[in-house]
Amino acid sequence: MPEPLHTCTIEGVHETPAEQIPLAQIPPRITEAPSAGAQPADPGAALLLDLDGTLTDSFAGIANSFAHALDVMGLPPAAPEVIAGVAGPPLLDTLHAMGLDEPTADATMTAYRARYSTVGYLENSVFAGIGPLLADLAAAGRRMAVATSKNQATAIRILEHFGLSEYFELIAGASDDGTRRSKADVIAYALAGLGVEVDATGTVSAPVVMVGDRSHDIEGAAEFGIPTVHVEWGYALDGEAGAAAWIVRSVPELRTLLGV
Repeated sequence: MPEPLHTCTIEGVHETPAEQIPLAQIPPRITEAPSAGAQPADPGAALLLDLDGTLTDSFAGIANSFAHALDVMGLPPAAPEVIAGVAGPPLLDTLHAMGLDEPTADATMTAYRARYSTVGYLENSVFAGIGPLLADLAAAGRRMAVATSKNQATAIRILEHFGLSEYFELIAGASDDGTRRSKADVIAYALAGLGVEVDATGTVSAPVVMVGDRSHDIEGAAEFGIPTVHVEWGYALDGEAGAAAWIVRSVPELRTLLGV
């Protein structure tokens, strides 16, 4: 995993024991990598980039805010395997998978957002090499948008905080009202913002490549016939990369694949 480029320390923030996530309890994140594809990505393709686990290492802030929300709600701590997979997919899906009913899940989401929007989003860092890569892609004229399951307003704040927002034509994320929540919904919104049409079969009319670290990135992009570059420095669990068109193990490998 690349080393963080930037880290943020929050002064005066004290974590209660319930919010501490012992790393020893988190299962290893393993990706079964098929052999790298021989063909490079289309150098003219527009790029959709995931945020968490792709551009930034946000796991601590997400996991701490998740544990905090469960504690506030008087719910038992999540199992280690749930914690390991919490970064990436819509959190509401995780809460439903844990068996929470709709009112409890909604209240837990509110508690999560209260912490994440004030403290958790800063428990974050940019993966080494990502900033220069984005700068070089932009200088080469590549069209880029962020497509993240994270709340859109929070994603914008994070990218502005790290000085990365300038490289993207659009930052697409989940909507506040829940109408745009799945990865496919976010990708559809990003494509519309980039002016990329989707034909009657649901396939994009111009070359587009998704870059992400989780299976829902691959699956969401596949709904539009978009191939995905799977990055191995993120939060994927065992077997998630199987349907990716390419797999890269480092930012330099991604740079080579994208032709910059």
